Amino acid sequence: QVQLVESGGGLVQAGGSLRLSCATSGRTFMYAMGWFRQAPGKERESVARITWSGTSTFYADSVKGRFTTSRDNAKNTVYLQMNNLKPEDTAVYYCAARRGNWGTRGPAEVDYWGPGTQVTVSS
Repeated sequence: QVQLVESGGGLVQAGGSLRLSCATSGRTFMYAMGWFRQAPGKERESVARITWSGTSTFYADSVKGRFTTSRDNAKNTVYLQMNNLKPEDTAVYYCAARRGNWGTRGPAEVDYWGPGTQVTVSS
């Protein structure tokens, strides 16, 4: 069984930064990991993904150049560094894990979810 717990969310002004962490338990070192977000009234969307080895990352166009994801398999932790935050980044952010590699089905291919952490960006 894999468990994921996010931390690091909060309230920040536009242009500010936050770093989210996702602590994992269970054998996740062979899992691809990702960050998704869901704003009120909107569908959950992929924000950033990273392969199990950490050698490849993928980002939504809306966050490219501002967000960076990384993982430390020795610490069983995945990170999302968010810089130059915008009000449209306001959402609940979820950590996600998938056995194997990421495909193209987005949230439908996630095997495990964290409970989420709220990120609010004020203008």
